[in-house]
Amino acid sequence: MSSVASLPTERSTTRNWRPRVSHARPGVDHVAAEQAATDLLVALGLDLENENLAETPRRMAQALIEMTSGPDFDLTTFPNDEAYDELVLVQDIPLQSLCEHHILPFVGVAHVGYLPGERILGLSKFARMVELHARRPQTQERLTQRIADHLQDALAPQGVGVVIQAEHTCMTLRGARAPGARTTTSALFGRLRDDPRSRSEFLALTRSTP
Repeated sequence: MSSVASLPTERSTTRNWRPRVSHARPGVDHVAAEQAATDLLVALGLDLENENLAETPRRMAQALIEMTSGPDFDLTTFPNDEAYDELVLVQDIPLQSLCEHHILPFVGVAHVGYLPGERILGLSKFARMVELHARRPQTQERLTQRIADHLQDALAPQGVGVVIQAEHTCMTLRGARAPGARTTTSALFGRLRDDPRSRSEFLALTRSTP
């Protein structure tokens, strides 16, 4: 299930087709975050009396807060009046997240698609959903599954597919130091998982991107 909160924008006895989606997380203590950044940098031997580093703890804390805070948005859907049942795929959605093991970024693209049921999703919401789920420390596998789960829960479509391709700086800048290595993960539901033709079409289209 999705780990985000969908908050109704108005009281209604029928389902709200434009729920407010927010990043469910505890409150952020900006002061404590800046102090922790100061302590870490001093422990690493950096001279924070140096003019060039004096503001670094504040900037460092703010950067991490920004990278772990996804913006709220309205998950707007519309009735599928034309009974469209072919693949809808948004490719190459920019993605930035954090490896939860090293708190270093992984950067890449997401390809998100679905086979519509009774509702269709506003196209900009694919990018907003990716951004919302990406803004937290996690593994790429979990991120892929979260986006797919959210789409499945929100739309009840005939099928959902998510593919993420990303480069992990915890692998390229340290440790193995393998620049250029990319990791690919996928999550498929419904016909995109169970129907061979639908599955092949989706995976072929996501592989065709540079």
